[in-house]
Amino acid sequence: MELSDGPVRTGFEDFLLVHNCLPEIKSAEVSLNTACAGLQLQHPVIINAMTGGAEALTQVNRRLAQVAELTGAAMAVGSQFAGLEFPEVAESFRVVRSVNPQGIIWANIGAYATVEEALRIVDMIGANALQVHLNAAQEITMSEGDGDFAGWLRRIEQMARQLPVPVIVKETGCGMAREQILALSAVGVKAIDVGGAGGTNFIAIESVRTDHVLSADLLGWGIPTAVSALEAAEVLPSGVDLIVSGGVRTPVDALKAFAMGAAAVGIAAPVLRRTEREGVEAAVTWLQEYLETLKKCMLLLGKNSIRDMSAHPLVITGRVAQWAEARGISVRKYACRST
Repeated sequence: MELSDGPVRTGFEDFLLVHNCLPEIKSAEVSLNTACAGLQLQHPVIINAMTGGAEALTQVNRRLAQVAELTGAAMAVGSQFAGLEFPEVAESFRVVRSVNPQGIIWANIGAYATVEEALRIVDMIGANALQVHLNAAQEITMSEGDGDFAGWLRRIEQMARQLPVPVIVKETGCGMAREQILALSAVGVKAIDVGGAGGTNFIAIESVRTDHVLSADLLGWGIPTAVSALEAAEVLPSGVDLIVSGGVRTPVDALKAFAMGAAAVGIAAPVLRRTEREGVEAAVTWLQEYLETLKKCMLLLGKNSIRDMSAHPLVITGRVAQWAEARGISVRKYACRST
């Protein structure tokens, strides 16, 4: 099932990077290496959680894993709960490790999971990290959804404290505010993926899947991705990394996320669409070109690393600036940072 992004705008259009006409670096000095959740990544673009849980999806994940292996991208699988309930579909997840034995792969499950369930899904694919997804808005629109969200933070803490791999918490398209980001940061998670509104709309997907008409207010629910990144940048403590996803469609979108302090960005739909429509080779070419454009733009800004991007001046305008003012966040400090 494929729907266009939105209807919420990501807010990236309200972020303006300040050009540097005297970069004073060489193109060979620009590196895309980054570290996230204690893991060393070849580059900062993660193929984010998408699918799995049915025999028919095994080939989809196989192709995505091939793209990840050929581009050196970290990859998260979709929710593995079905693989726990129905062992016969676990291969739709295991195939990712079979195809990419040396790659960085993240397991995925909901915040309702027990530590024992989390351990099983990590073992299922030999995962390097666990991505715990938060999808309350999606759950209330699913005919089979669960409306019991009590105890999620406690479960996340148990997983973060007891699992042998780092735990990353990800929203699935409605974004995060600083209050919940602070709460998650305090329980031992190693990274936050804000998963903001403006990219793939899982509320709309569930509405179409169940043939249930939803109000425009609900379809437009959530915090825009750029706003979520701003909220996170204000409160994330040292030792907890920021990942930005939710409509990160261009290399400049990614650069704006890095200027907010992100260690990595997550991209899902663009990779999946190209892989399924045009094949693995086309998707690999697209991602490689994306990474090359990232390096060229970093050169124009005079930045030779992803970490250095967080010091680059960023002018915040429009609705994002209005949000910041209402929330007591200074946008001037971002605009006046030293290059």
